[in-house]
Amino acid sequence: MKTAVIGGGIGGMITALYLEQRGDDVTIYDDKSRLGGRLGFAEHENFKIDIGPTIVLLPDMIETVLNDVGIDPGKLKMERIDPVYPLHFRDGTTITKWSEPNNQKEEIERLFPGQGKNFTRYMEDMNERFTEGKKAFLDKSFVRKRAFWTKNNLRTLYKLRAYRTVEQQAKKYFDEQKLQEAFSLQTLYIGGSPASTPAMYSLVPFSEHQHGIWYIHGGYGRLAELLAETLTYRNITIQLETKVQKIEMDEQLKRAKSLVTDRGREVFDRFVLNGDFPVAEKLVKEKPSRSYEPSSGCLLMFFGLNGALPTDHVHQFFMGDELQEQMNDIFHRRVLPKDPSFYVFNPSLIDDTLAPKGQSSVYILVPVPAACYNISRSEYLQLAEKMIGEVTERVDREFREKIVWRETRTPLEAENEGMFAGGSFGLAPTLLQSGVFRPQVKPYDYENIYAVGASVHPGGGIPIVMHGAKLLAEWIDEEEKYNTGVGQKNEVNL
Repeated sequence: MKTAVIGGGIGGMITALYLEQRGDDVTIYDDKSRLGGRLGFAEHENFKIDIGPTIVLLPDMIETVLNDVGIDPGKLKMERIDPVYPLHFRDGTTITKWSEPNNQKEEIERLFPGQGKNFTRYMEDMNERFTEGKKAFLDKSFVRKRAFWTKNNLRTLYKLRAYRTVEQQAKKYFDEQKLQEAFSLQTLYIGGSPASTPAMYSLVPFSEHQHGIWYIHGGYGRLAELLAETLTYRNITIQLETKVQKIEMDEQLKRAKSLVTDRGREVFDRFVLNGDFPVAEKLVKEKPSRSYEPSSGCLLMFFGLNGALPTDHVHQFFMGDELQEQMNDIFHRRVLPKDPSFYVFNPSLIDDTLAPKGQSSVYILVPVPAACYNISRSEYLQLAEKMIGEVTERVDREFREKIVWRETRTPLEAENEGMFAGGSFGLAPTLLQSGVFRPQVKPYDYENIYAVGASVHPGGGIPIVMHGAKLLAEWIDEEEKYNTGVGQKNEVNL
């Protein structure tokens, strides 16, 4: 089977490895000079730092997929980070998040007497919901919509309190506003507001405690490098700096037949779209199949410093005055937040490969609206200057003087690089863009077009995208077994 994978992000690379193991002749196309998509590095001389995700969640899911495609997970040096991170509030309060439950309960009791028992109840409830939710939703494709609308799934949705938001669910467990924010801001990891993201995504903050936060030495981008090395070793064809212009269709047979690029035309048997789905589907349809809402964007600042930050934490969050007002600015008013919270990533604390001796690499992230809301690059850059002042005031008084390299990326650059509307996380994790309502691994009636990536079910985040590639490979296996008469038709899925 001759297969084209259009897009060399994590989903595309993992899919290529799964299909190559099945015997497919796979070619990956990407218009950039490297593979990896959102995973990669900003580099300057001997400074290097991740340009995308930095918080490694669900390590078991990553290891499972790597084992599936024949890669030894031991090739990645993963280190657990505990305490996970502190949240610093403007009034001087600092809540330290721990993955070790007793430490977390003690920290909550120290700051908010009587609230520790609520954390225990939260973890017990979420553990049960994670187990059931993964089985019902993360581990299944919903190409056939009726596979979602079963009695068992509806019961699970009710149990997950899908009718609530993450913010509402946090309020059911914690009375203190700071604790509510500490257990709901994680929706920003997937580009959503706590006030509008369905409560099923409360499994993200739960996972920080249950499965821990990890760091991959060399940076999260090291995972992309390992996958690219494996693809090359297995002689999978990789066409970089190649712009895919169109997928040609046979409308009578409801099949795709060939790929047109800036280098020519080639016939394939199977086509896999990897990339933000609203962007990738333009190769198939002139008009979008439906309207989509982008995730929030990120204002990213990368620094090389002469010296180190005066902190003992790899990850930390600095909160603005009113998280709800910030979320309203970003997700409703669609303007730059007046008093934004920000995230500081300081990997040089535990990884000396990212900067010259005596120096360090640092990453600052500020949540902002996507690029489609008439915010100019100069406005983003003005906010960046303001945030350097915030970092100097709240993190390191000598920060400005330490800077020897600086690079800023806005949602406008993200949009130019192919991210939907400049959002950093694909589709926003709203109720009507989750589960059965999200694009599926087989998004059309065309017989041989498939999809994978952050905007495709089961959703965003590196481990989840890798798991989505696994679901795609399983779907193709089941299709082929049925088509060749080896397997029996599954009335729910096929």
